[in-house]
Amino acid sequence: MDKMQLSGKWETTTLGEIAEIRNGATPSTQVAAYWNGSIPWCIPTDITNTPGKYLIETERNITTEGLDCCAASLLPAGALLLCTRATIGEVKIASSPVCTNQGFKSLVCQDEVSNEFLYYLIITLKLQILERAIGSTFLEIGKYALASIEVKLPPVIEQYAIAEALSDVDSQIQSLEALITKKQAIKQATMQQLLTGKTRLPEFSEAWEATTIGEVADIKNGATPSTQISAYWNGTIPWCMPTDITATSGKYLLATERSVTEAGLTSCTASLLPVGALLLCSRATVGEIKITAFPVCTNQGFKSLVCRENVSNEFLYYLLLTLKTQMIDRATGSTFLEVGKRDVASIELSVPTYAEQIAIAGILSDMDADISALEKRRDKARAIKHGMMQQLLTGRIRFPKSE
Repeated sequence: MDKMQLSGKWETTTLGEIAEIRNGATPSTQVAAYWNGSIPWCIPTDITNTPGKYLIETERNITTEGLDCCAASLLPAGALLLCTRATIGEVKIASSPVCTNQGFKSLVCQDEVSNEFLYYLIITLKLQILERAIGSTFLEIGKYALASIEVKLPPVIEQYAIAEALSDVDSQIQSLEALITKKQAIKQATMQQLLTGKTRLPEFSEAWEATTIGEVADIKNGATPSTQISAYWNGTIPWCMPTDITATSGKYLLATERSVTEAGLTSCTASLLPVGALLLCSRATVGEIKITAFPVCTNQGFKSLVCRENVSNEFLYYLLLTLKTQMIDRATGSTFLEVGKRDVASIELSVPTYAEQIAIAGILSDMDADISALEKRRDKARAIKHGMMQQLLTGRIRFPKSE
């Protein structure tokens, strides 16, 4: 069959013209008869805590009396629950009748408007919604300001086609996220078994040795060169801060935001750490850790570990992940929590022979690689979806239709 581009025109309209906008409200919390009924009552955290585009359930319910006593509306299934206070622009589609608190301006679509198309379109309008929000205590966008936002709307058949295409990509992303979560849970369970000796690999039977972190690794402090001397900065030596650790995924540190010069390094008590050192955050984000892929120095927010002979840095990396709670428990401080060098050194652990360490680390590394590959596929799907939204929701690319 011959195909041609969709010829139906996109119309310029406003949110107020294509959807009925309804306020939410809260029944008195002092009246028990208004609460724990059968009517789902949505608050912004119900939206932000729910993955995907549908709101399936809410933390709290109200009674018919509670609904009647306030200005909230009972919204039909398919309504768009749009946060307009605090977490402005977050949106879900109601999977069943629901009412909301006053942190919402919910949209009930008019005929010839696809709620799923409008859901995706609203995501692209978040910046506009934020720009129209006002308030001193917290930002909020009013009903009139929201209703006046201009949008372009294609014919309804094209709305459904666009929504279906984006929904297909969403389904792929959600499937990948579910698989990632499952793999992460399996890895966590495997760590609990292999890193404690509860489950042994078939080829190993030697007893594990009781020791401490201080006995298996040299612990190095970090420091900061004077920020007033420009000659100390922007050199060739990577200089790591806790944000370099927390801002990246995976177990290896591959880059740092800042670098120092040789003069900067020698001006302070920081050590130049070798490739493979464990960069252990000991201040604020206590217990976060990476393995460095290059020689690096750190600021004073670290107690870095250089493994001694017959200690695998990758095995110790995974083992330290399971000891994070112990580190936090030993941390002290009023301004921010920090765990000291002696406290890190005294943490007890058990280690197998070097050969078993390597074998355990290899199994966990393979799991990490599997998870990383899935995360890359998910991120690629997200990028594809973002590009599709930019093209399809603006009419830059039109769906072909059959003659």
